[in-house]
Amino acid sequence: MDSATYNHLLQEVVKEVENNIIIMNNYILGIDLGTTSVKVTVINGDTKELVEHYTKDTNCEVPNNIEGGHEQHVPTIISTLNICVSKISDCLRKRISKIGVCGQMHGVLFWKIAKWQPPWIFQGKTYRIDENSVSRLYTWQDSRCDSGFLASLPKPDSHLGISSGYGIPTTFWIKRNRPDFLKKYNRSGLISSFVAAMLTDQDTVYTSYQNAASWGYFNCRDLEWNIKILERADFPIELLPRLRPSRDIIGTLKNNWHNIPEGIPVGVDLGDLQCSVLSTINAEQEAVINFSTSAQIAYIVNNFIPPNGPPLVNPISYWPYFDNQFVAVAPSLNGGNVLTLFVNMIVGWLSEFGESVDQDDIWKRLISLGLEDKTQSNLQIKPTCMGERFDTSLTASVRYATGNNVPLGHVFRVLCTGLIQNLNEMLPAKVLKAANIKRLVGNGQSLQRNMILKNEIERIYQLPLVIGDGDASKGAALAMSVGGCRFTDSSVSVCHACPLNA
Repeated sequence: MDSATYNHLLQEVVKEVENNIIIMNNYILGIDLGTTSVKVTVINGDTKELVEHYTKDTNCEVPNNIEGGHEQHVPTIISTLNICVSKISDCLRKRISKIGVCGQMHGVLFWKIAKWQPPWIFQGKTYRIDENSVSRLYTWQDSRCDSGFLASLPKPDSHLGISSGYGIPTTFWIKRNRPDFLKKYNRSGLISSFVAAMLTDQDTVYTSYQNAASWGYFNCRDLEWNIKILERADFPIELLPRLRPSRDIIGTLKNNWHNIPEGIPVGVDLGDLQCSVLSTINAEQEAVINFSTSAQIAYIVNNFIPPNGPPLVNPISYWPYFDNQFVAVAPSLNGGNVLTLFVNMIVGWLSEFGESVDQDDIWKRLISLGLEDKTQSNLQIKPTCMGERFDTSLTASVRYATGNNVPLGHVFRVLCTGLIQNLNEMLPAKVLKAANIKRLVGNGQSLQRNMILKNEIERIYQLPLVIGDGDASKGAALAMSVGGCRFTDSSVSVCHACPLNA
């Protein structure tokens, strides 16, 4: 074999090996920082198949003295994230090539970066948080902004309204009621944008159009914050994150995190709703029904052009999705949290009699009794004890209760029915029919373990329901698997009119 032929064959072998390495290393990590748990998923970037998945409850809620306040401990969330990532097989962690991040929408936290010292500390292949440099996370469940306070705020120039629990109204409340508090911080974002900044070790905070819309005061047509409106209302606009399109890459992993190689791309943070839909829908004729802490039913809308403000008053919201699409969603605040409240109420009653029963046993018994229930009655439960964003004054109610129609199994079944009927009032079955929806795909542990909910969904919506394996962490990974991922730079389509992006 002559030298030229040998060199040619050698180059071909090297090329083949490089291609195989690229294929072998095309694994993507998706992170979902949820309301009650952290989830991580690794997918094969070529086949889109799930490789590994881990979840862990955060148990991070902290008490506060504000009526309606709902706050979480950020260091605990990050500790839970570290634990989940550490469970991924070490050989797989070393082959991860991209990271996608999503999380609970609407909420806000604040942090301080002083002399390039961020609140995160990387040590021993893991992250820990300096509690003195980060606030609590004020979640979407926070209701300190009552209807009177919201009415005092300026009207957004957006088709989307504002609600308690949204990042900008919460910041307004803090500025008016705790003016010295914000002086301690110079950054703000969602929990997912905090994590994205932490992983890339960035001074600048970025967030996607999806999450910006969830904060309020974001014009989905012009893709801009309502800067002038906020300035006139004396809002600290310097705290607003910079805006980036979904699927943008905002930087690279700064450290060798649990043996995930440093230098791999990290995407801008995404909404957990959008990522859940992305991981679930396989056809245009499908709609997603999520049933976890809250509940949503959603489907993708093509050719929707968002109007400018004032906001539309409608239980159905249209949120930015991917690729210039929108997702129509009925976002109920009442879902698994209501069922959990009912279970906790039973636990509390039993404890007053000196009885202690495991919550898992109560759940199993309630579902069993509900499935066996044959009671025929007019009992109705309106389970809107959390209110709704389009009407925060809503409360729960019970009608037509008699001495003969309140056995425990029947009450639980009617409660489940009420939750689905509430969704149907927000987004009626006829709307799905008009959108040519042929099938529902369900997500969430509540649907997986509670057959009563599944039965009531099919009965009320008159559509078949399949339980999917969709998951927001998987959706965050899928979003990064698309060829449209790109690094953010001056050429990216951003909010050029916004002084924050100058």
